[in-house]
Amino acid sequence: MTDVTVPRAEDFDEISALLYLAFHDDPDPELMGIERGVFEPERALLVRDGGRAVAHASAYTRELQVPGASLPAAHVTMVAVLPTHRRRGLLTTLMRRQLREIRDAGREPVAVLWASEGRIYPRFGYGLAAQRYHLQCDTVELRLPEPAAAGGTLRLDRPAGHQADLARLYDRVRADRPGWSSRDERWWAYVLADVKTRRDGATERRVLLHDGGDGVDGYALYRTREAWERGGPRGEVRVDEVVAATPDAYQALWRMLLSIDLTRRLSFRTAAVDEPLFWLLNEPRALGAQLSDALWVRLVDLPAALAARRYATDVDVVIEVTDDLLPENTGRWRLVGGPDGAECVASTAPAALAADVRALGELYLGGTGLGALAAGGRLRELVPGTVATAAPAFTWHRAPSPREVF
Repeated sequence: MTDVTVPRAEDFDEISALLYLAFHDDPDPELMGIERGVFEPERALLVRDGGRAVAHASAYTRELQVPGASLPAAHVTMVAVLPTHRRRGLLTTLMRRQLREIRDAGREPVAVLWASEGRIYPRFGYGLAAQRYHLQCDTVELRLPEPAAAGGTLRLDRPAGHQADLARLYDRVRADRPGWSSRDERWWAYVLADVKTRRDGATERRVLLHDGGDGVDGYALYRTREAWERGGPRGEVRVDEVVAATPDAYQALWRMLLSIDLTRRLSFRTAAVDEPLFWLLNEPRALGAQLSDALWVRLVDLPAALAARRYATDVDVVIEVTDDLLPENTGRWRLVGGPDGAECVASTAPAALAADVRALGELYLGGTGLGALAAGGRLRELVPGTVATAAPAFTWHRAPSPREVF
């Protein structure tokens, strides 16, 4: 018989071994030491069979930026089942129990995760709320506009000595970007960790800083990888993240990243779907952008979640919601909101829209259109014209854009 237990901190190495095996990797002691620093055993669920760890799921305690607000969100992570124990319902058991515990704790109205496979989590009510582009391009002929006037200055260094500046700027920019997660000291240590075995032949990580009139207003974390061909150098720039508070800083950072000496290629795995680069470059199609899923969101406490975010325009709509796993969310809810706040309460009025909880997760960060869900049958319009009038409210002026895989 398999039992679900809450592990101890000293179980971390065994849990890590399970995760490395499930994700087809070899244990890395240095990386495990870094991951141990953010592990929260009290939020983990572990299944043992005959004393051996065979399935696991956990969550991190962080805040998630949503349209107009930052709110506590369970960052679901470290989900794995041993290959010998598949098809036994262990994942279902873990995910159901985790959702129930998050709901009962009453602290986090939403849960969020990155999915190893997109088909897994919709059955637990998670909806695809944010996408990303993977850019992979030749840079030889790519150009950005020249600056209209002399602006700030660029500096190049190792990231470790600039954590305070990076954190201040990140928090400043995060307030306007749904999908970004909070970073305390532990998470900055995790993000800036530079494990040699994970560099894949590239250099150590570097930070490019842009100084504006009020100090650091932009930074880029990146690596380079040496490569040569018969015709000359063909090095690669691997961008981890670009954070900029001003257009001048954004352009200056990208201008350098696209023109580093002895490099001819660039890759960036977490570009936003509204990345300004697409509208700045002389040939945006050369970026080789490939669209992929990123954040999946699950509304755990539906009325609290819908009341926590802001809405681009005024909205007053009654929604009929179904939730097979958390029946407290099932029912008719009246959402009244706008740019300054919102409330969501149970209602007996006729519903104008009908959807399952997954569809509301897809809408939650403002990156999915109400009209698109309705057109695909994922959401039903019960009162004609409601989609057209309510759709603008669920959008946001910036698309959701995750920064790091957790």
